[in-house]
Amino acid sequence: MSRLITVSQNAQSGFTVAIDGPAAAGKGAISRAVAAHFGFAHLDTGLLYRAVGRRVLGGLDPVTAAQSLDPADLVAPDSLRTAQIAEAASRVAVIPEVRAALVDFQRAFARRLGGAVLDGRDIGTVICPAADVKLFVTASPEVRAARRLKELCDNGFETDFATVLADVRARDARDGGRATAPMVPAEDALMLDTSMMAVDEAVAAAIAAVAARRAS
Repeated sequence: MSRLITVSQNAQSGFTVAIDGPAAAGKGAISRAVAAHFGFAHLDTGLLYRAVGRRVLGGLDPVTAAQSLDPADLVAPDSLRTAQIAEAASRVAVIPEVRAALVDFQRAFARRLGGAVLDGRDIGTVICPAADVKLFVTASPEVRAARRLKELCDNGFETDFATVLADVRARDARDGGRATAPMVPAEDALMLDTSMMAVDEAVAAAIAAVAARRAS
């Protein structure tokens, strides 16, 4: 097994914020807001897997698709947010060789000067186990399904709540039960349940956590 490359605050690696959690919990919006507030770079690591998933839907082998991924594949991220691509991303994400191919890209991003926010499912546990701040953003499956349904409908996709809820639960089971890098909170992560929170409340809580760590 290769040695984990830890990421911490120092003159070379800047300040790293790891934000994990299941789909539609709000981690994306929170991560973007935290990055903007502090002037950090932001990486939605889920887009890496979505980009691989899209390439697989186009006929490529999953491992080949991951190993040959190019930054240009992340352009126009909205095109990667379809239900079909999300399903493909969840399926390729359980393949150890796919995850290994994308690890170096994520760790290099996390070490950049000026600070970085990475959101995903294994940032605080695998990619950046020594991140300066770790948050685990979650919400009930029903709340997350309602949010995802609205997002899909707003983008012109036809579906229903029962279908989306089943997809959310199935994805949670895959992400949390995979043998490699399962989606679990880091032991030292701050838990942030957004089920009953407005977006601005969740963002404020996350910003406060990061500010407190930077001031310590």
